[in-house]
Amino acid sequence: MDFHGIDLNLLVAFDALMNERNVTRAATHVGVSQPAMSAALSRLRTLFGDPLFMRSAEGLLPTARARDLSGPIAGALRQLEATLVVKPVFAAEKAQINFKLGVSEYPAFVLLPSLMQALQDAAPGVSLNVQAFTNRDHAVDLLDAGAIDVAIGVMPTHSDSRIISRPVLRDEFVTIVASNHPAARRGMDMESYLALPHILVSPEGELYGLVDQVLAQQGKKRRLGLTVQQMFTVPSIVAQTHMTATVMKRVALHAQASRQLVLFPPPLSLPEMVFNLIWHRRSDAHPAQQWFREFIEQQAARL
Repeated sequence: MDFHGIDLNLLVAFDALMNERNVTRAATHVGVSQPAMSAALSRLRTLFGDPLFMRSAEGLLPTARARDLSGPIAGALRQLEATLVVKPVFAAEKAQINFKLGVSEYPAFVLLPSLMQALQDAAPGVSLNVQAFTNRDHAVDLLDAGAIDVAIGVMPTHSDSRIISRPVLRDEFVTIVASNHPAARRGMDMESYLALPHILVSPEGELYGLVDQVLAQQGKKRRLGLTVQQMFTVPSIVAQTHMTATVMKRVALHAQASRQLVLFPPPLSLPEMVFNLIWHRRSDAHPAQQWFREFIEQQAARL
């Protein structure tokens, strides 16, 4: 088998550059100097006859050729690693380690309490540093910068091979009104739904949400009375007003005001909400990180 003198380390450098999009960070990840990584990039360009990465204000942007190469090279390297490298076993019950977790509001309220309880039992030496984010794409920035190990939230708007994800939490929408509201006795059809003032939950501060999109497809429009970024404030507001809101079911059930609410199926068809476990490819094979991701999935499955 003839590989024409290809240095395997060049493929490792390419994979690091694809993941990090920065020569200095890629060098640190691989454990070489910045000039050595720059030299590797030059050799890669010669080898493949393509610039591979173009400099921009956002970092190194891969060319079409680099994107085509990314998956096969990453897969080949992972196969070699699995074949040649004996990975250490992560003993969670003995570990003294801090994981950095990024969460949006929903998993912070719904999953974090039970996750911490389970961690104290299974891995008492493990601690968490939790960082909140509201913009789904900010999670990718935090992962790129190494500020978090893993994120739980809605999928980013742009997918990329350096970011890996799996769904871990799902929820359905319900429409809520105060238990003393006339609609609580009448029921919630489309006519009643559109007649009421609505609360829109928009973590990113927008004035148009999923419900509005679905209504617009039917030629309908609801009347917004309030727009908020914090979804878990909504049940208490609904319980004390004649407003309505369409929120995820667990948001209503976890609220202190849950007994003052009546829940209805929305009078329109809405997809379920999916929250994903999201991580950077550079940590994909790390034993401790693998254990942490699997532990999160196990706890989320119990909800």
